[in-house]
Amino acid sequence: MPELPEVETVRDGLARHVVGRVVHGVDVWRDASVRHHAGGAEDFREQLVGARLQAAVRRGKYMWLPLGAGESSGVSALTAHLGMSGQLLVRPAGEPRPDHRHLRVRLELDDGTALDFVDQRTFGHLAVTELVPTPDGAPGGHGSPLARVPGSVSHIARDLLDPAASREDLMAAVRARRTGIKRALLDQTLVSGIGNIYADEGLWRAGVHYARATDALRGSDVRRVLDSVEEVMRAALVAGGTSFDALYVNVNGASGYFDRSLAVYGQEGRPCPRCGSAVRRDAFMNRSSFTCPACQRRPRRGRW
Repeated sequence: MPELPEVETVRDGLARHVVGRVVHGVDVWRDASVRHHAGGAEDFREQLVGARLQAAVRRGKYMWLPLGAGESSGVSALTAHLGMSGQLLVRPAGEPRPDHRHLRVRLELDDGTALDFVDQRTFGHLAVTELVPTPDGAPGGHGSPLARVPGSVSHIARDLLDPAASREDLMAAVRARRTGIKRALLDQTLVSGIGNIYADEGLWRAGVHYARATDALRGSDVRRVLDSVEEVMRAALVAGGTSFDALYVNVNGASGYFDRSLAVYGQEGRPCPRCGSAVRRDAFMNRSSFTCPACQRRPRRGRW
């Protein structure tokens, strides 16, 4: 599943290519791709046609485009969850529009541009969702000053790149948990945007094993972990995200290439870039965790 850097890369592309445009038409080729829209495919079309895409906003891995149309401006948004393989692809006016075999939804915009939702594995979805006020009165996410967030995203915590997030409060919340540090990083209600890749890479940079108990970590350890995860995500943003196959692309169809810079994730048996020890892979939450056994000592007593 795309993590914060991949979703931010897509959000930035949408902000540059489709924000400000009015939706002229909507085609839904697979109703399951709008399964979370309360009124079904036909109501999904009715909610979008005539609406202006006011902004492209992201909180963690979640993204939405606030809609504007007269008095209803800023009260609803087109939400996009990319799932395992979802792509939002911009087809500029006058350019060929290939009939992609996994095309699920197409938005026709007033300047002739098309916005395609392509999803091979069909775990992603689109919906028009009501926007609700943020509890702290701060902007709902990156990309808009609007202090609103989709109701479906209201339980999602702010991410490490959000200026409205308190690092001190997050550190305290992490240390108050009784769990392993990686489980805490993956908890989107605690801190959003971090998935398996950037958790492993950040923990390696910090020199902390994924099973270290959060309530046994010092404040300086937690800060180092959070700072390291932020650093690796910012580096990934510069590279355009991480891509292992053709399923992750930005709005222009170009894959990210941060995977060339990964230190431990997916590197089982290869030398650690810091000390040369062979990278280890462990089963973790039906997935994998990658660590350096020398740089990230396994705790005698931890929480998996």
